[in-house]
Amino acid sequence: MLNFLYMDPIRNPYAPGAGSPPPELAGRSVIRKDVAVRLQRLRLGRPSKSVMLVGLRGVGKTVLLDQMRKDAEAAGINTVRIEVPENRSLPALLAPSLRLALLHLSKKEAARDYAIRGLRALAGFASKLKVSYADIEVGLDYEPEPGLADNGDLEGDLTALLQQVGVAGKAAGTAVVLFIDELQYVEEPQMAALISALHRCSQEQLPVTVVGAGLPQLRGRIGEAKSYAERLFDFPEIGPLDPSDAREAIVRPAQNEGAEILEEAVELIIEKTQCYPYFLQEWGKHTWDIAAESPIRQLDVLRASDEAVAALDESFFRVRFDRLTPREKKYLRAMADLGPGPHRSGDISDKLGRTVQSLGPTRAGLIAKGMIWSPTHGDTAFTVPLFDEFMKRILPGNEWKTIGS
Repeated sequence: MLNFLYMDPIRNPYAPGAGSPPPELAGRSVIRKDVAVRLQRLRLGRPSKSVMLVGLRGVGKTVLLDQMRKDAEAAGINTVRIEVPENRSLPALLAPSLRLALLHLSKKEAARDYAIRGLRALAGFASKLKVSYADIEVGLDYEPEPGLADNGDLEGDLTALLQQVGVAGKAAGTAVVLFIDELQYVEEPQMAALISALHRCSQEQLPVTVVGAGLPQLRGRIGEAKSYAERLFDFPEIGPLDPSDAREAIVRPAQNEGAEILEEAVELIIEKTQCYPYFLQEWGKHTWDIAAESPIRQLDVLRASDEAVAALDESFFRVRFDRLTPREKKYLRAMADLGPGPHRSGDISDKLGRTVQSLGPTRAGLIAKGMIWSPTHGDTAFTVPLFDEFMKRILPGNEWKTIGS
């Protein structure tokens, strides 16, 4: 065991941040292998369901999605990466990404003519749908082919476009996989069009699909968009790590830098973070910075905890809190008063002295913003782990009850 007079912050191995890859991607090897097998089956024209990762904020869905994309590219699969923001149309996000995929495929002699036809389909797709989706902006490399993906109907045109992408991918001996994050923000008609297009590609054994990630409500939203979606996708739940994997995520990065963490210190980090990957990185970072020497002790974790909580409050939690209306803040504070959840909608309305019906618009707004979701009918839960504790810190006492009154 090495001892340091000074724990160099420059060599701090932990990486808290939105989508920042951790130094040790612990506990995700099974799902990575499963997706890799599915994509290789797709490449060979074999039937295989695609995957939609679902889970709360802070469980590492984005990191895992990006790693699976790197795995796919290393295996020779053509990929594109899309993150869905609020208030952007899916066609606007797909068009430039599919253009890049087709341009890449056009460099392969066997696929060149098919990829060019795909680019012509893209030109028709973008020009016709520009009327309905004004945010479409994409460079056009070829003139449209009349009658190809240019009817102005999203479902039909997207199906025709993805079919051309799939044909080009098949000719190139590869698959084309769209890795799409934050899929829960896609509006239902656009989601339905995407599912329909993927279904048709599956029926024709074309190697094009989506690997997605989103909040827990994604499963229900996809099912509502198309009733047969469950036959196309599996929805593995990405949750907190189990304690052994959480321990590895904390201990191994320190060991790689020549430092050690005592077992009681590790146990305290696991208790404080509840094994959520993002929180593990936050506690690891601040504990490293505050420790004077190796081995890192439990007292170092205790001293670092206030800084870790403050950092989470000002970044991970606060950025979401600041997007809320006064009524939405009051709703979430009432939820927090009831505990971590899930909670019955009637219990929340009782806490606020309102009817369930009158709170419907507020609840719907919070669901749309990705702050809450409904695990079962009539239940409401936070999508952000430990957000109940944050709400109590940011709105202490009882003054919150007068917000929005």
